[in-house]
Amino acid sequence: MTKLLVTGGAGFIGANFVHYTLQNRPEYEVTVIDKLTYAGNLDSLNSVLDRINFVTGDICDRELMDKLVSETDIVVHFAAESHNDNSLRDPWPFLQTNLIGTAAILEAIRKHGKRLHHISTDEVYGDLELDDPAKFTPDTPYNASSPYSSTKAGSDLLVKAWVRSFGIHATISNCSNNYGSYQHIEKFIPRQITNILSDISPKLYGAGENVRDWIHVDDHNSAVHAIIDKGRSGEVYLIGADGEENNKYVLETILELMGKEKDAYEHVNDRPGHDMRYAIDATKLREELGWTPKYTNLREGLQATIDWYRQNDEWWKNEKAKVEAKYAEQGQ
Repeated sequence: MTKLLVTGGAGFIGANFVHYTLQNRPEYEVTVIDKLTYAGNLDSLNSVLDRINFVTGDICDRELMDKLVSETDIVVHFAAESHNDNSLRDPWPFLQTNLIGTAAILEAIRKHGKRLHHISTDEVYGDLELDDPAKFTPDTPYNASSPYSSTKAGSDLLVKAWVRSFGIHATISNCSNNYGSYQHIEKFIPRQITNILSDISPKLYGAGENVRDWIHVDDHNSAVHAIIDKGRSGEVYLIGADGEENNKYVLETILELMGKEKDAYEHVNDRPGHDMRYAIDATKLREELGWTPKYTNLREGLQATIDWYRQNDEWWKNEKAKVEAKYAEQGQ
């Protein structure tokens, strides 16, 4: 058995990675560390808790991370503060977790000679103009625009520095916008789905022209495994599924799939510094590692996501009123 340590494994993408790994990769023995902040939900792992080792803890705890890393073979580092709006209100947790926490992991990796895969975001590259045919590549300069994306950019640079300076074995992936099961209902897609299920009018930031390169979380996680299996140390791989659509299209598609009128939503205040467009060029990942996504049709992926939230209302319903109250205070 290969021992796998997953940081942030009770968060959205991390929890799905744990489920995906247990279902598809029986050769791994999985340990999860998660601080269980508002974004980490142990309920997301309830069905597999008897098959994993779960540790409640903070990745900024150097002593704890040293111990956990010493006992594993590979670390997959998902743990991060990741909500742009929250980073605009209070940047400090993002500096702590995304920078200090990553540094604590890197030092443990260096000390014990382990393997690291670092999960990052395409938001480190800033944004693209709506009429720009370009896409992000591994060579795109960093141009982060929020405390969230800038601290993720900083964490990427720390990993690169530890590879170059200390020769650790590490890879990095920068992914486009994920959607799917177990995503916190503050995020755009699950918020709209759960609004409709709760008889609340869906909300669209501004004119809804902002474009995201959507990818189903299972496709993201299959790509991460491809990188762990075949990726070259020190390399950066961009993960995307050619899912470029603007927020207006996504919301109207959700409404249509849920049997509602396509215009049955409200426009709300756009968020400060809202990036216009992200787009991923995943050529390197596809050609070098032979990866292909399962969900090549956004409508199909959205339908699967709608079905999950409809069938698992006990997972999200208790938090719904609190989330909507917070958005109402911001006029969103």
